[in-house]
Amino acid sequence: MQNTGLKILLHASTWFAPFLVPFILYLVVDDDEVKKLSIQAVLFQLVMYFLITVSVFLIIFLIGIPMLIIFGIMAFVVPIIGIIKAINGDKFNYPIVGSWIK
Repeated sequence: MQNTGLKILLHASTWFAPFLVPFILYLVVDDDEVKKLSIQAVLFQLVMYFLITVSVFLIIFLIGIPMLIIFGIMAFVVPIIGIIKAINGDKFNYPIVGSWIK
């Protein structure tokens, strides 16, 4: 259970500095797992912002409302799951982008 506090900070930064904290942790920390999670966190935020933006534009066609709700909940719940996994010492990969980074 190494760097548990850093992993919790990384996941919690979603709500206050979603790009800055992962970038700083990537540059400062030597642990490969924290670096991998930092990249995943930034990519996850970018994908979520893109999907939410697309959902907002699709509201015109009424398709975007369910997508906006689902992606909004996902952007809020996934970091909580990451925090719980970090506290328990389990490995965690972000959905959608977790398999992009090896």
